[in-house]
Amino acid sequence: MSGLGELDRPGTPNGPAARDERSRQRPHEEGPGTGTPAGGRPGTGRATPAGKRPAPAARRAADPVKALMHRHRDLCERAVDPLEIAAGLEAHGVTDRTAARFRHRDVFSLAEEMYARVPRDTDAPARPTAPPAPRVRGARIALALLPGALCAAAVAGLRLTDGRTRLTVAVVGALAVTLALRATLRRGPLNAGTGPGGTSVCWLVGYALLGDGLLGTALTGGPDGLPDGTADGPWPVTVVPVVALALACAPAAGSAHLFALGARRRLTASRGLTDFSASVRPLLLGTFALFLGALAALLALTGAVLGEPAAYPQALTLGALLLPARLLAVHGFTRASGLVLTATAATEATALAAPFAGRLPGCDLLAAPVEALVAAWGPGGVPATACGIGALVLLAHATRRLTRASAHAPAEHP
Repeated sequence: MSGLGELDRPGTPNGPAARDERSRQRPHEEGPGTGTPAGGRPGTGRATPAGKRPAPAARRAADPVKALMHRHRDLCERAVDPLEIAAGLEAHGVTDRTAARFRHRDVFSLAEEMYARVPRDTDAPARPTAPPAPRVRGARIALALLPGALCAAAVAGLRLTDGRTRLTVAVVGALAVTLALRATLRRGPLNAGTGPGGTSVCWLVGYALLGDGLLGTALTGGPDGLPDGTADGPWPVTVVPVVALALACAPAAGSAHLFALGARRRLTASRGLTDFSASVRPLLLGTFALFLGALAALLALTGAVLGEPAAYPQALTLGALLLPARLLAVHGFTRASGLVLTATAATEATALAAPFAGRLPGCDLLAAPVEALVAAWGPGGVPATACGIGALVLLAHATRRLTRASAHAPAEHP
């Protein structure tokens, strides 16, 4: 009992009086009706300063997608669908491996999140999505057929005339075909603006018309006045490849349209850049083969109508060179096309000049490669070799460039 009395004395530190004194000295450190310090955390004796929230237990990780959206803000704001963002990201070097760092399995899913999170003005007028009118499509088809029709008409006029009239028909026909071809390449699926290597293309077509005859004449010692050394001999020309290539403008436009449409559909269905590239590559090669098949049929038909050799090697290799060059230009890759076309034209010009240079004293070796090639394959071996090598280079380049999603980004509406 004496021990209990000791605890209840006023002077004892644990007595009721001492506890009341301590409560009066620290009334502000207790929460109302709780054993928690006011404004502090349970189990701590420190109070949080007034007006400040307690710090979270762990800091939230930074939002990497938001930083990427800020970096490509213009692309996200002008995009009309996630596919355009995916194509733009790939053009800037973002791959599926890069998307994994942003917690996405591929670029397409990353683009979908960016498209969903970008702020947009709901009052902005909707962009026109209506398909072109049928008469416009019919006009484009007629425009694609126009160069071939004019070229066939010009050849028929040349066969029905002679003298100055024939020269006038040749000049007018060449001018009409050139203007029609220019209009065809500025509208529709083959539209690429200015286009690459216009001068080189003119040289390649001109060589297809006159080059084989001139090269054969040069290697046999001519020309002396006229190609065959007589006073009234005609210039040797190869009309069938030029007419067939002019008629092939329509198949080329159709092939380019099918390729663009098929690539757009695969871009919608694919879930990764690798899948898209793997699905577009057979489409590109199939488009290329379809055009060559149509060109071969036109060569056979034209040769039968005109009664001349079809010249398959020269014409097919030239068509195989021009189609991928135009497809690359349509999708924005004009540099490689221009370089290859220029190199091919320069090769043909060099081969044509080599026999004349070989006639100079001590320069026989300059004409030796051309003479060997013509002896093995004839005069058509020179353009077939030059255009064939250029076509293979451009086709390999196209399988790398045109199988990327960025090559098929939607064009801006006016």
